[in-house]
Amino acid sequence: MKRAILRKLKRNRLINGVRRVLYATTYYNPKYLQILKWGFSSKEDTNYTYELKDGNVRYLAQTIAAVTGEPFARVMGYIEEAQHDKELENHVVEAIKSSPYTAFADFRTGFAKRLGWYAFVRILKPRVIVETGIDKGLGAVILCAGLLRNKAEGHEGEYYGTDINPEAGYLLTGKYKAVGHILYGDSIKSLQSFDRQIDLFINDSDHSATYEYNEYQTIKPLLTEKGVILGDNSHVTDKLSQFSIENGRNFVFFREEPREHWYPGGGIGISY
Repeated sequence: MKRAILRKLKRNRLINGVRRVLYATTYYNPKYLQILKWGFSSKEDTNYTYELKDGNVRYLAQTIAAVTGEPFARVMGYIEEAQHDKELENHVVEAIKSSPYTAFADFRTGFAKRLGWYAFVRILKPRVIVETGIDKGLGAVILCAGLLRNKAEGHEGEYYGTDINPEAGYLLTGKYKAVGHILYGDSIKSLQSFDRQIDLFINDSDHSATYEYNEYQTIKPLLTEKGVILGDNSHVTDKLSQFSIENGRNFVFFREEPREHWYPGGGIGISY
């Protein structure tokens, strides 16, 4: 009887439409609660910080293991190394508190996909890293933390970040600045005058598709034979995928799943 009534109701276009809409909202209702909580508890307006779900962190480690050929356990170990680095965490929190931007930042790390950046640094042992668009320097400081770990193991490396904002990179201080440099000005102009070979390149500047693609074209002759590109904009454009196809490079994409945050997450495009 109940099935017969349900079938009859489904034949009514209005009733069935309302039923379907209500069912679909169950996938999104938790986000509205997270938005309300974030709206009154967070001070961030851009470049949101958050942690990844535990399962998503494992996906990240498995993706990097597949790309690099490293065992999953070793990749996961590097990620956990960054997660448990209290000195790094304290540095970020204290640097935010003492900056002029405390009214617009939360006192936490929330490295998210940048944990993957760190794992690449620990695995590849790059001599030169370039990141375009450093903002406050959250990516810069975790990348330099990886370089310092490498240095302690006998592998030298340097970080170069670019940003058009002369106030960018305020987190890159203390011991982390010993292996980090900031090039202020237009990223492409900075890259055009860059005279070192690049082992790891991270695109995170102007997120227009054209500018992103032009960055890849600019650094193409500077990449080492096994140079890796990480695209921070690959959840929005397909330009790193396109560049990879044109240049015979492999490409994979990892998507973030933020924990208890309304933002759907970005990701990492990996060209190798």
